[in-house]
Amino acid sequence: MPPADPVDRGVALVQAARHGDTLALHDLLHHLTPYIARICRPIALDDGPDAAQEALVAVFTSLRSLREPEALYGWVRAITVREAVRVAKRAGRARPAELADVPERGDPQLATDIDDVLARLSPAHRAVLVLRDLEGMDEESAAALLGVPTGTAKSRLYRARRSFRKAWSA
Repeated sequence: MPPADPVDRGVALVQAARHGDTLALHDLLHHLTPYIARICRPIALDDGPDAAQEALVAVFTSLRSLREPEALYGWVRAITVREAVRVAKRAGRARPAELADVPERGDPQLATDIDDVLARLSPAHRAVLVLRDLEGMDEESAAALLGVPTGTAKSRLYRARRSFRKAWSA
């Protein structure tokens, strides 16, 4: 009987997959898909499914490099964020929209949801905002995951939050 806890289940699936169980590998990728998609969507926006697919391929091809199966979710998160930012940049979303172009309140084209506001941020700003405010990571952990100094992550987070507030209240 598989473990009831999702984290324990993921660890058990990794261990089985690393021992050659192809069904466990399939189940692992299926198990990780919602987690990966939840991270990719706010960073890569419309290209979230592509980023999730890229992240799943990277997880599949790199699974043997995972030293500690217990670190599965942190390892997958690092791969996923890297792939989501890469896909977003490749899709031409690296340059954020001008906030002056935000429609006035009451304009029917103004979307009042978070996705519309996130789309106005650069992939780097979306990534740090998602890691900090959605994933609950501290600035130091987010910086390490993104491969930038802590000060850079803090300044990106400050700018992302400021831009988000400005676009949201426009």
